[in-house]
Amino acid sequence: MEFVQPLAVKTEVFAQLPDKWRKKRQPSEWGTANRAGANLECFLEGPAFDRKGNLYVVDVPFGRIFRISPSGEFDLACEYDGWPYAVKIHRDGRIFIADYRQGILLLDPGSGDLTPMLPRHLPRSFRGVNDMCFSRNGDLYFTDYGQSDLNDPTGRVFRLAGAERNGRLDILSAIVPGPNGLTLNPSDNVLYIAATRANAIWRMAILPDGNVTKVSVFTYLSGGVGPDGMTIDSQGNVIIAHAGRGIVWIYSPHGELLYRIESCGSREVTNVAYGGADMRTLFITDAEGMILTARLPTPGHPLFSHHAAASERP
Repeated sequence: MEFVQPLAVKTEVFAQLPDKWRKKRQPSEWGTANRAGANLECFLEGPAFDRKGNLYVVDVPFGRIFRISPSGEFDLACEYDGWPYAVKIHRDGRIFIADYRQGILLLDPGSGDLTPMLPRHLPRSFRGVNDMCFSRNGDLYFTDYGQSDLNDPTGRVFRLAGAERNGRLDILSAIVPGPNGLTLNPSDNVLYIAATRANAIWRMAILPDGNVTKVSVFTYLSGGVGPDGMTIDSQGNVIIAHAGRGIVWIYSPHGELLYRIESCGSREVTNVAYGGADMRTLFITDAEGMILTARLPTPGHPLFSHHAAASERP
């Protein structure tokens, strides 16, 4: 069997967190729990673009959400007592925050106020919400990581249905070792899930009635910490940030490795989002305080590019 070497793509630095926002290697409860007590300046994650071209990212250990202008200027959009892991912006303009401690929140970009949207899965709390993605009909898929791993494979994947299914909350899987990033294919009939602690991407088929079937392994990775955030492009290729390796991988829908994108920053690449006028620029969050970019031939899959009616809200 012939091995095809993936094409190498270079990155460059688009923006860096200014010194005034860095915590000067400050200890944090999150760093104690998740980085063996390491003192951190920041830990950037979860990028998402609004319709004005601003890039939102989170700073997990210090409960901050930054808004980055198209010219690369950082602005503090919100600071609060939480561990935000991801931002996703609905096509109706609402800004969703996945928070490990507080579940799903909504951010008012003008005031910086946060309101609970889905704080718990009754009758129990979430274990630690991590990442999100939307389907075209407004369904919200999200992961509940907690501290699950190969020794305790009890991480969960949820779907909060839109109004057409009465806002129903379903558990799609409850046996994932470290469910992290997730993304839907352009047809919304395949959900890819980063099983971080298995160093694998899982593939979940979604039936027309919303049920799931034939959950399988899409691909295994090697080394590092494991797959983190993901997105999809317009051809259905899967883009995977590999934490601890400093690499973003791009796989075809058939599992063929197409591209290797090497970080020009640290090894802690955490998540990805497409942006730019032609949607061919991949923006990569580097946990150590940088936003990297890479130019690619295939544009990203457009997510929520049009306004939605109020009845479509989850």
